[in-house]
Amino acid sequence: MCGLTGFWPAKSRLADEAALQIGERMAMAIRHRGPDDMGTWLSPEGLCLSHRRLSIIDLSAAGHQPMHSHDGRYTVAYNGEIYNYQALRDELEAERSIDWRGHSDTEVLLQAVVHWGVAATLSKLNGMFAIALWDADERALYLARDRFGEKPLYYGYARDSLVFGSELKSLYAHPDWRGEIDTDAVRDFLRLCYVPAPRSIFRNIRKLMPGCFLKLTAGDIATQSWPTPSTYWSAREVALAGIANPAQGSEADLIDETERQMRNAVGLRMVADVPLGAFLSGGIDSSLVVAMMQSQSSRPIKTFSIGFNDSRYDEAQNAAAIARHMGTEHNDLYVSDQEALDVIPLLPAMYDEPFADSSQIPTYLVSKMARDHVTVTLSGDGGDELFGGYNRHTWAPRVWNVTHRFPDTLRNKAATMLLSHTPARLDAMFAKAQRFLPKRSHIRMPGDKLHKLAGVMGAADPQTLYADLASATRRPDAYLVQPATGTANSTMFPFQQGMSMAQWMMLCDTENYMPNDILTKVDRASMAVSLEARVPFLDADLYAWAWRLPMSMKIRKGEGKWILKQVLYRHVPQALLDRPKAGFGIPMDQLLRGPLRAWVEEKLAVPMLKKHGVLQPEEVHTLLAEHMAGQANNAYLLWNMLVLTTWIETFEDAINV
Repeated sequence: MCGLTGFWPAKSRLADEAALQIGERMAMAIRHRGPDDMGTWLSPEGLCLSHRRLSIIDLSAAGHQPMHSHDGRYTVAYNGEIYNYQALRDELEAERSIDWRGHSDTEVLLQAVVHWGVAATLSKLNGMFAIALWDADERALYLARDRFGEKPLYYGYARDSLVFGSELKSLYAHPDWRGEIDTDAVRDFLRLCYVPAPRSIFRNIRKLMPGCFLKLTAGDIATQSWPTPSTYWSAREVALAGIANPAQGSEADLIDETERQMRNAVGLRMVADVPLGAFLSGGIDSSLVVAMMQSQSSRPIKTFSIGFNDSRYDEAQNAAAIARHMGTEHNDLYVSDQEALDVIPLLPAMYDEPFADSSQIPTYLVSKMARDHVTVTLSGDGGDELFGGYNRHTWAPRVWNVTHRFPDTLRNKAATMLLSHTPARLDAMFAKAQRFLPKRSHIRMPGDKLHKLAGVMGAADPQTLYADLASATRRPDAYLVQPATGTANSTMFPFQQGMSMAQWMMLCDTENYMPNDILTKVDRASMAVSLEARVPFLDADLYAWAWRLPMSMKIRKGEGKWILKQVLYRHVPQALLDRPKAGFGIPMDQLLRGPLRAWVEEKLAVPMLKKHGVLQPEEVHTLLAEHMAGQANNAYLLWNMLVLTTWIETFEDAINV
């Protein structure tokens, strides 16, 4: 796992002692990512690489970083895990004689670069990683990020120095740091609940995109240029190749192969020299991961889940029932409102830039609980994106097929009718109707979903419909004092020829929502407590296989993840799994109206908003009044605004507002 950071001054090189002190200070800012060891190294050109280590494989000093290649050409600071490192090691040994110093994946990475080169090596890696690699012969720094964006990597400029790191807080520790807020990033954040890559919240800092690497030279840094990253792997290209080469065989054959792929992906991620467990929410994805783990383990797997007293969000009882059936060593924690609220002050420093997926709170709490027992945990994230698991994948195409046939006036009238009822009233109406339907057909929080539907019924095309569904608000500029200077990032949701509406939504989720929201949430929450989280669904081979499957094996009769369920039913009785899909969230709407009300009104008070000068007080208070009166559920957007204001307060010394 671990964390990396560093800097490279453009003009005069610092004295060695001063440079190393800066590198150590930057590394200390991310100590939580690697509490077991620290290393800092300085090149003759003045590049400083720093590393924090969380020891997972090869716990000896042979795994210390920054690490040098045997020939002295390359030096690396690397964060993550290469799951196929043993296979790569065997391949290297078959082609050349190597005198290994230890058995770490870092050493294999360096030897692979020596033998195959940077781009070819990256294309061979099956893992999660961020890499900073110095090439002494070329006098160039390579920055690289894994295929799906599991591990973060920021880079940019602090006055005359290139700075880079796993988290922004390491960049804040550089003496020349000063960040200028990017209004376009704020606009995107209010809309999406996260700042989408390659943007960061600061104009002078970017995020490296997944599946890319960047080569930087002294000339680039002297001119503070932004070289175009090179792509070594593309989720889009692999998806299109899979559709063009569909899997052959019977349904039983495809189910068998999917199980084999899942077993392999999980098995690779069970390799560790430290205790290992899994998150178990009780849903399809985490249950399948645990089933594959338990089938490959000689003793009970440790599993962890979080419960809430609000039945709309509580999955703990379901998780416990599944754990009992599979025979895991299960641990659960029922969280009180106060325990959830106590996490809120920790969030700005945990995420460094505004991030407002409220499931960040239970994710942190379950990570904290798991860390008391294990050092590595497996997660079920990624299954929805690969196998059509989000509600929008199933009903958005149906909504579009119906609504686009009607004139705008009729669609607007239907939307007005839905919005004339509060979410609570719609919930009550559905509760009566759903008594006569099977559990799998029930809808959680139907009132909120129908209000969301009303907001997108006027969409002019499928891309707009999807963009609206993926947004907390369709008009973020209305809430900003200073409007964004650029146009909205429409390239985030590109229509792809050769794909159905459900397929390109799944692809867009893989390229945007998953790395910027889901994987960011899991990385920061787990790393905050020095826990390594691994994601088996994001295995390169499994991803390629998933896109070869026909859509009828993923979405069938309005039911997503059909094939995953068939695999899971081999290990867990169907009766334990047939229930409405639930997100891993908290009752934020009720918390804002109840226990958090005083805090909300303080943070969104007119004087506070005017002091920050970012949000429009009048617009914010209209939104707040609607929510507090129960006329609408504005919790998502209000939470975005609360996260933004508390982030500004926390880091006001590090930013220019």
